[in-house]
Amino acid sequence: MDAEPARVSRDGGVRRRRAGRACAFGAAALVLAGCASMPDHGEIREVRASQGVDSQVRVFGVPPAEKASAQDIVDGFLEAMTSDDPQLQTARKYLTQEAAKNWKPGSAVTVLSAGLDRVSVQGEKDSSDPRFKVSGTKLATVDERSAYQPETSGGRYEEFLTLVKENKEWRIATPPSSLVLGESDFQRIYMPVNKYYFAGGTLVADPVYVRQRSDPDSRMDPTTQTVQSLFAGPSKWLAPVVTSSFPAGTELREGTKTLSYDGQNTLRVPLNDKADNVAQPQCQKMATQLLFTVQDLTASQLSRVELLRSDRSSLCSVTNAAASALAHRIPSPGFQYYVDGDSRLVRMKLDVTSEDQQYKPDLVPGPLAATAAFKVGSAAVSYDEKRAAVVSEDGHGLYLVNTTTAGTMPQPLLTSKGGKPNGLGAPSWDAAGDLWVADQDPQNAALYRVPGGTGSPQKVEVPGLDGGRITALKAAPDGVRIALLVQNQNRNRLFVGRIERSEGKTDAAAPVAVRELRPAAPQMASVTALSWAPRGRLLVVGRESGGVVQARYMLADGSMVAAGLPGATGLVAVTATEDEKKPVVACSDEDGIVWLPPGAQWRTVAAGGRAPVYPG
Repeated sequence: MDAEPARVSRDGGVRRRRAGRACAFGAAALVLAGCASMPDHGEIREVRASQGVDSQVRVFGVPPAEKASAQDIVDGFLEAMTSDDPQLQTARKYLTQEAAKNWKPGSAVTVLSAGLDRVSVQGEKDSSDPRFKVSGTKLATVDERSAYQPETSGGRYEEFLTLVKENKEWRIATPPSSLVLGESDFQRIYMPVNKYYFAGGTLVADPVYVRQRSDPDSRMDPTTQTVQSLFAGPSKWLAPVVTSSFPAGTELREGTKTLSYDGQNTLRVPLNDKADNVAQPQCQKMATQLLFTVQDLTASQLSRVELLRSDRSSLCSVTNAAASALAHRIPSPGFQYYVDGDSRLVRMKLDVTSEDQQYKPDLVPGPLAATAAFKVGSAAVSYDEKRAAVVSEDGHGLYLVNTTTAGTMPQPLLTSKGGKPNGLGAPSWDAAGDLWVADQDPQNAALYRVPGGTGSPQKVEVPGLDGGRITALKAAPDGVRIALLVQNQNRNRLFVGRIERSEGKTDAAAPVAVRELRPAAPQMASVTALSWAPRGRLLVVGRESGGVVQARYMLADGSMVAAGLPGATGLVAVTATEDEKKPVVACSDEDGIVWLPPGAQWRTVAAGGRAPVYPG
């Protein structure tokens, strides 16, 4: 008879090896307790670039027992794959010598929604080579460039492990082709980081995953892993629209396993000879990519990055201020905007440093202030805050108005045959100065781009909608990504698409397309509002299955839900900006326009307002 099916999971099932696992919890607690007094002796040690708060719990696998059954070998191996052993040494003890030598678990990761099902596909008593099928529901994969790829079709993971006798002990001869982890183990072992690449003169965040501790294969710490991943190039999804300043073949100098600061918060990065002869302008861009990539990983402020040639001589360096200038970051917004109770576009300045707030919104200058008869439904303000794109309250027309000079209302740039709520949605500007808007008319649903905000509207191709229609959108500040809220079968799902411009064409009016939609909030049963947030994240208002509506930060690759906004119930719209010093502004169905000062509770701005936006 075949063995009974079993599940090997951190959440349940086969647990008999759990008790044998060692966790470095008590030791960590003792170390923390010992930090209460100032040491008066000991060596001076350099500060590691990746040094930070470490997890108190480390999981270590248990080696195979003598005369263990084939079934126990398989169970022990699957458990050992989730351990923190350097180079997964314990997991390799369950393999034959040849398999242990050739196994490359660091090349990719398969993430399952739960644990693995394990079942024998041959009778163990009747076969000299037992064989087990391991399977599960695939949630995602992390590829060779460390990029997270959500599984969109609910696919199954399935592989077969064959065992043989080696030195009279059962060992696995055919291990999985990649590391296989349940979601909880994946989030414990790996952490998300951003690499940065250039799209024109703008830096674009490229989210990837690295090990929270030293990589088992390379022995590199998290910062060094991230830097090496930066050199390897952008993720496959982002590669068509960004470039790297690093010459092909650039790597860290051989033997580099960790990176460290000096006393002036300067990070020195030794390179191989592929970058020895780059020109200074290119080197400055290389250093800028590095500075922004490493900055999010460190507990202290990074002031300067210096690149070193293969002979350790200085290649170039860049300061924080110089890197910010080279990165062409969007300007910090001067105002927050919303539509007031009289359907007029107004602006205000919220001061996060003031305890006594005096909210005095003003009408946005220009034709909108002079034309009381025009009713605004939604609006988007350009990043320089000199132009506003507004959709009329009935959803029929999109208008572009100047916010610095007076005048009359212009003719609409685009009209929709549909009426509210199925007319034109809220518009959005991108960093290139283009204007985006979706027509929600069920008979003529389409995505439009207005080049420069003044050209002829172009219908944009969006493969992958599968019959759905776009009900809301927000172009990313980097100009190469766009978040789309798509309604399909009465469900609103959030996707991020890549904005591709015609190859070799620099004309602003050249056609563009939105390619490779990927789910940005697969955990949400329904999404109602969205905004881009600092460091390439999304701020999403939605409801998880069986949960209540809430606002949460999410990674744009769809990999995980990050922190939520406290007390964010009843929100119907939300807006944030790249400047982390600026507060989140939202619209509540009960309180109107509200905002969230850092470390405080929500405050009401205007009871009758709606549709809050920052420039963009």
